[in-house]
Amino acid sequence: MAAPEISLLLELIDQGYNRKAWHGPNLRGSIRRVDALTAAWRPGDGRRNIWEIVVHAAYWKYAVRRRLVGEKRGSFPLKGSNWFLRPATLTADKWESDVALLEQTHRALRAAVAEVRPADLDVRPPGSKVSNRAMLVGIGAHDLYHAGQIQLLKRLAAQARH
Repeated sequence: MAAPEISLLLELIDQGYNRKAWHGPNLRGSIRRVDALTAAWRPGDGRRNIWEIVVHAAYWKYAVRRRLVGEKRGSFPLKGSNWFLRPATLTADKWESDVALLEQTHRALRAAVAEVRPADLDVRPPGSKVSNRAMLVGIGAHDLYHAGQIQLLKRLAAQARH
């Protein structure tokens, strides 16, 4: 049984990602039934698409977990950091692979959080400007922020097709 502080953080992380909550769609819910064409659609030149937001969210789940466990940089499956350009010609298989990457990084983050000792919540890990607690609260908020962006992009993409 996890300590109450850890249980609460896991609940926040899960509500932001894939647990039903009062606030509406979470990140996983926002991409449910999104196809590769919609995921790759851009609202304008130089603007992010749903696909890039999904990979960005996966990257930050990885980065938070990496900082939490003290792992060195460089183990994210894609080259680069933060934002990863996804061209409009991607296939359904590649979209599904990037959605699976998001799922895998969420599970890995969740497993790492479950192992955190409450005494380590206020520690600031190397490479971070904030404490473990702030990172963990923030990653749940990060998912919800991007879930809202994705909801808007889906509506704009649908309008653009008509």
